[in-house]
Amino acid sequence: MGAKDDEPPVEIPITGELDLHTFRPADLGVLIPAYLEACRARRITTVRIIHGKGTGTLRTTVHALLQRSPLVHSFQLADETAGGWGATLVQLK
Repeated sequence: MGAKDDEPPVEIPITGELDLHTFRPADLGVLIPAYLEACRARRITTVRIIHGKGTGTLRTTVHALLQRSPLVHSFQLADETAGGWGATLVQLK
């Protein structure tokens, strides 16, 4: 998912925390499902997605993707100790 089609894919460490600040919004439809699948394969069942506070557009996109994912049991905005409304906590099935 590089900026150009000829760039190699970026390796993302699978830690249960995904910071979206370095990704293009157009990449999220592929990135988020793939990351959730990788977490599940590693038996990581709680994922924190950092989307930032901003205008809420990115958060809305993330939540729409999570609602459609068959891997997601539930999700909610993080509490103040985990990023508040700038992050979403996801519980995988």
